[in-house]
Amino acid sequence: MGAATTILFVFIGCCSNVFFLELLVKAEPSSGTLITFSQFVFIAVMGFIFTMDFGRKKNVIPIKEYLLLVFFFFIVNVSNNLAFSFKISMPLHMIFRSGGLIANLIMAMIVLGRRYTFSKYFSVVLITAGTIMCTIASSGEAQEEGATDTENEENLVTWVLGIVLLTFALFMSARMGIFQEVLYKTHGKHPREALFFIHLLSLPGFLLSANDIIKFIKVFSLSAPLPALSAVPILSAVPRLYLYLAGNTLTQYVCISSVFSLTSQVSSLHVTLVLTLRKFSSLIFSIFYFGNTFTLTHWVGTTLVFGGTLIFTNVISLPWDEVEQVEQKKKD
Repeated sequence: MGAATTILFVFIGCCSNVFFLELLVKAEPSSGTLITFSQFVFIAVMGFIFTMDFGRKKNVIPIKEYLLLVFFFFIVNVSNNLAFSFKISMPLHMIFRSGGLIANLIMAMIVLGRRYTFSKYFSVVLITAGTIMCTIASSGEAQEEGATDTENEENLVTWVLGIVLLTFALFMSARMGIFQEVLYKTHGKHPREALFFIHLLSLPGFLLSANDIIKFIKVFSLSAPLPALSAVPILSAVPRLYLYLAGNTLTQYVCISSVFSLTSQVSSLHVTLVLTLRKFSSLIFSIFYFGNTFTLTHWVGTTLVFGGTLIFTNVISLPWDEVEQVEQKKKD
């Protein structure tokens, strides 16, 4: 499969995944744990079949080395999906996660002692400003029409807790990336093996949320079938939320597999650019298709976030970058 085809599958898989996710969280905002669990089970099963050849293939990286990575990965994914139950909208969720470069830079400076060029710091300022603007502009989403002042205060507190949860997930994700980088330097890059083991070894963690998962399995079972599928015998009686869940799970696998495949075909810079454009496409679709509130402030903040991302990844070059490069060559 060529790079162009892989990029096409990244857009198809990841964008449709967000579409099904929004259908689910609009119907049941607190069902994030069941959604995450379904994704983990499916990816673990597919990895066992295709990556590990039904257990006949031996893992290269020792399982004990995966345990900390599993902890980070599990917490990040559960936190991100759980945030929807705290009145976080899909557009704000996507914008916030696009600000992950802030957390990556800060964690790399603290943990690895890295230093960056001025353009990197400048881009992080843009991303931070854009994220703050969108966050403040979205604070009104916590207010409900017809609710009392006390109820709206409680809703605002819930929303703030959702922001805290997303921020926590960002920094945990950045720390996970650093740990993964060190792990690959020691044992070599085996992304598909890692994908299988971090999903498989995370499954016991869902025992802590077993009651919540069972609760939403029952809730999903009570959802009405899709009228559009009434002519299809097999699907006519299937609850719509199960169909959305199946769509989300399958597209998550296509999305993740395509991204991993892309990393082996093009540079990390191009991967970042593709993912940035994909997120922006999902954001635009979410705004117009689902009618999510998006003000002028949101648009300005979004422009700062994605513009800062393009500067950070050197897709957009700044004049002082060339000056720094010349000075660095003189020092060398």
